[in-house]
Amino acid sequence: MRKKVIAGNWKMNMLPNEAIEMITKLAEYVKDTNNEVVLCVPYIDLFYCLMTAQGTNIKIGAQNMHYEEKGAYTGEISAKMLKSIGVEYVIIGHSERREYFAETDEIVNKKVKSAFANDLKPIVCVGETLEQREAGNTFDIITAQTEKALYGLSLDEVQNTIIAYEPIWAIGTGKTATSEDANEACKKIREKISKIYGQNVANGVIIQYGGSMNPENAKELLQMPDIDGGLVGGASLKAETFEKIVNYNK
Repeated sequence: MRKKVIAGNWKMNMLPNEAIEMITKLAEYVKDTNNEVVLCVPYIDLFYCLMTAQGTNIKIGAQNMHYEEKGAYTGEISAKMLKSIGVEYVIIGHSERREYFAETDEIVNKKVKSAFANDLKPIVCVGETLEQREAGNTFDIITAQTEKALYGLSLDEVQNTIIAYEPIWAIGTGKTATSEDANEACKKIREKISKIYGQNVANGVIIQYGGSMNPENAKELLQMPDIDGGLVGGASLKAETFEKIVNYNK
């Protein structure tokens, strides 16, 4: 049985004092959950969040990283640096990184490999635009992105990669794929992994849904058989809303 992983992506929000206050509240709300709780926070918040989350069941992740271990990459942070302070998860290939910072499938693949080389758990984002969806290309796009992201990984690494299906047209728009459509997309991703790496590996891969997940739609989405969690944006910024998603099954 795959464990549900509910991850919050704060994006470019939350000052350290706000982060400390939020985690302090959230820890009390989610202390009895059976689901994995992750907060992916801005670099400036990482240390404060790690300190505040000590002794709780909240895991801390980063939102991005460079694939090189060190070097002349001004403004970048390496996987080794993240691991050195106790970060456990990292988001890779979010659509905003792909769109605004020209990240390609090849760069995403390099980052995934670097994450595993430094014992970080990658949350790899895939998703289609509205135009691609309307053209009927959703499954081709997301399975191709998945295949390229996982290229060259071991079977164990593939099984320990989290895939986050985030339809780009639903991110921050308030629009959400129906639970059936979201599940079908996640199922297609799992089928692609099975075809390349085998059914046993595919059965173990956690596939999240992201795209305007909120307390109102979380339960319906998270009860679908191929949706193993959520990558939550705006609803993860307040403890009172995020805990309702984490505790959807209570």
